[in-house]
Amino acid sequence: MQLTPAPGDVTPAQLTPVWPGPSGFVPPVPGRSPRRRWPLWTGLVAVVLVLACGVPVVLLAGGLPDTDLGKPATAASPTENPTTIAARQVAERITAQLEKQSAALLGRDRAGFLAIAAPAAQKDLRRRYAALTALKVTRWEARPGGLPTSAGRAGEWRLPVEFRYCFVLPECTTSPVVIETRWRDGAEPRLLAFSKSKSSFPVNGRSNGQPGSLPWEVSELVVAVGERTVVATTPAYRTRLPGLLRRAEAAATVADGYVVTGNPPDRYRIFYAGPKEWKRWYGGEQPEWGAGYAINVGGGHYEIVLGPESFEYGPYLDELLRHELAHAASLPEKDYADESTWWLSEGLAEQAGVDGQPVGRYEGLDSVRQLVEGDWDGKLESLIPDADTPQEQVNGSYGAAFLAVRYFVDRFGEERVRAFVKAVLHDLRVPAQVSEEIFDEEWNTLHKECVAYIRATVR
Repeated sequence: MQLTPAPGDVTPAQLTPVWPGPSGFVPPVPGRSPRRRWPLWTGLVAVVLVLACGVPVVLLAGGLPDTDLGKPATAASPTENPTTIAARQVAERITAQLEKQSAALLGRDRAGFLAIAAPAAQKDLRRRYAALTALKVTRWEARPGGLPTSAGRAGEWRLPVEFRYCFVLPECTTSPVVIETRWRDGAEPRLLAFSKSKSSFPVNGRSNGQPGSLPWEVSELVVAVGERTVVATTPAYRTRLPGLLRRAEAAATVADGYVVTGNPPDRYRIFYAGPKEWKRWYGGEQPEWGAGYAINVGGGHYEIVLGPESFEYGPYLDELLRHELAHAASLPEKDYADESTWWLSEGLAEQAGVDGQPVGRYEGLDSVRQLVEGDWDGKLESLIPDADTPQEQVNGSYGAAFLAVRYFVDRFGEERVRAFVKAVLHDLRVPAQVSEEIFDEEWNTLHKECVAYIRATVR
């Protein structure tokens, strides 16, 4: 995930430090030393499932199950283990129940959504149903993630289920989440328990979702939907939604200009967290200096979380929003945790955050000066801060990343910088491989000139 620090004595552009962790890109908080967000790609995690059985359930609001997601289970081999046959049959019965529940959710039938569950599980399901419908869920798919296993009691089974969903627009690419479930078997199995999703680890450095408990899994939500954004929070902060939606819509117009490949996000998803939610959503564990973050939830979607103090930032909140939404627009569908390119991802988001303001007005220049006059080794790839990096040094790292990207934009133009971002962040090519191809100059030379520009700017 990409983290952004909280604002303080820095410019709004210094919003998001990126480092490997459970969350995303996070900016700093105003009124004190700004805190930064970590990189989206580092806090994002991929889920690799082997779906061994069952018929995938794919429903659209107002429509029928898709038929191309899977094939009906084939007849068991005469020599197949009887236990496997029994588990397969249980999976088929559970799949039928999940299909009913999916149809009920998309048909806005709460009673039908709850009907597959035992009374003890219905309280949790009521909250999830309310949150999902508030977010305007338009697509909901459910499929067993393998064969069920014994839950330790006769007739009870455990089964991981992969859910895929869309909000607002039914034609979006679905985001996945895997949830452990427990069932009591019968002609119509009953859902006994619905756990919260857990973070999983990246595969080969790539992250593609499953970041930890999602807001709609664990919290009551109130939601507002705009032309380009969806904003949500808990009922305690519902009065902040109209203003947040207005500012998010303005930030989205800027972020749309930072798309590197393909189309802008169908909707930017933004969640405002209170103190409790900040420590709970997406796994929690944010750095002290973090003001917000962007995190990959799969399907090419990044969700933005604003920290509890973000409404105290004044104009900095607008910069924070531009910064985080630019991450959602510019980062690849599958994040790649590579500390050496942190400066490029965060610098680009900072560029969006300042929204064209002159370099001389960037509030983080003093922090950059302290950085370059300190023990920085003069390498862009070493700018990434740690979770316990002092606030001023975090601000300096973000500021230096901003100046680096501004150098390339001013010298080569936005089009070639986007091509560079695509090659490095999306295609995973190292700068030395693509520098001459895109900028007509060797990377060693360009790197030295860029660092010299950073040093000269803060003298």
